[in-house]
Amino acid sequence: MSTLALVPRIEHLIRDAFLDFRLSREAMNCSPATLEFYDYTAGKLAEWLEARGIVDPSELRSQHVRQYLTELRQRGLKDTSLHGHARAARAFARFLHSEGYIPEPINVDMPRLEAKRLPCLDADQLAHVLDKGCRSTRDKAVVILLADTGLRREEACALNWGDVDLKAGLVRVRRGKGGKAKSRRVLLRYRHSVPHDVGDPVFPSKRGGRLTGMGMRMLFRQIGDRAGLHLTPHMLRRTFATLSLAAGMDALYLQALLGHSSLEMVRRYVQMVEADLQRAHAEHGPVDRWLG
Repeated sequence: MSTLALVPRIEHLIRDAFLDFRLSREAMNCSPATLEFYDYTAGKLAEWLEARGIVDPSELRSQHVRQYLTELRQRGLKDTSLHGHARAARAFARFLHSEGYIPEPINVDMPRLEAKRLPCLDADQLAHVLDKGCRSTRDKAVVILLADTGLRREEACALNWGDVDLKAGLVRVRRGKGGKAKSRRVLLRYRHSVPHDVGDPVFPSKRGGRLTGMGMRMLFRQIGDRAGLHLTPHMLRRTFATLSLAAGMDALYLQALLGHSSLEMVRRYVQMVEADLQRAHAEHGPVDRWLG
């Protein structure tokens, strides 16, 4: 009588599948901020599934994701936050299918985003921030650099002086970005005012180390308070986008400069600029004024 060896069934836990997903994003060289985003979104989804007894990824169904997003909506999440959770869930589900964790693809319906204007500065407001909010050369340098290049907060914090080529007008991050003459002049004055080496951070903290993301956020809050308006680093990224489009920059060039993988976000900036132009025409259009 022959004896058959029992082969144990390999079970994949949802937490292990998420760890695999997380490692795949690291292998794709995602930024620390992006990894943190997936920890908070897709990671929370994995925890939610496990708490409800769905421990094997193969048990995951579209209705589970819908139920999870519905609960988030009922908790009062903003539409942008809910959309972020849905994007992460979709990326996680696609990974699970492509890696063989689940047999069939899972459809994730994206929540509708309300059409609303994203906060940014116009040219007059930017000049006001520089005049009333900035007390030091460093303040002016960081505000102008972000408004003139569209750098993200973490990219600005990571800059070293060796990344700044004032002669060529380039700031070297993972994607090259041009700087206009005014940015170069302000950075030049700022560089002359601080001791530095090529490996030193462009924007150090008060203690001499590298300025952190939280530190830069606090710096912008102080600058905004002095100028009498709400100000964040990302507002200057939007300011760069809208002012560039208003000045005639092609949307595809802007997409490349901002580092977006699609034109979806750029289209929202285009809509903002078009709305401003329509408003200006409605207020100052010559024909309506003549015939009024």
